[in-house]
Amino acid sequence: MVIRSQHPSRAANRSAFTLLEVLIVVAIIVVLAGVSSVYVFRYLEDAKEQRCKADVKTIEKAAQAYELKIGQLPGALQELMQPPDGGKPYLEAGSINDPWGKQYQYDAGGGRNSGQKPDVWTTTPDGRTIGNWPGGGQ
Repeated sequence: MVIRSQHPSRAANRSAFTLLEVLIVVAIIVVLAGVSSVYVFRYLEDAKEQRCKADVKTIEKAAQAYELKIGQLPGALQELMQPPDGGKPYLEAGSINDPWGKQYQYDAGGGRNSGQKPDVWTTTPDGRTIGNWPGGGQ
């Protein structure tokens, strides 16, 4: 015959986490989330800048295609979305806005490109310029 004590063992008595253990786990999760968000936001900004560079080239090519068909560069970016010949637009609506919501800047004279092609650029929130001239204006 086995005699059991009337007091359950300590392991059997403990069936849940203590408040301190839960708080420690939550604190660790918060620290990990904070550290990882720094890297995520850095990559997000890098992705926006890469998109700007691609958009600037796309707008430049659309303006050059417009010039080939119409005979002159568009005076404004809006002309690329509604060409005067009533044909297919050279750019889709919304593609003249940078990732930060501002409209790309456009100069048909192309002063920064020695007049060879139009200047297209934008300014990042931290004040850097991304453009289609040699060196990109950065």
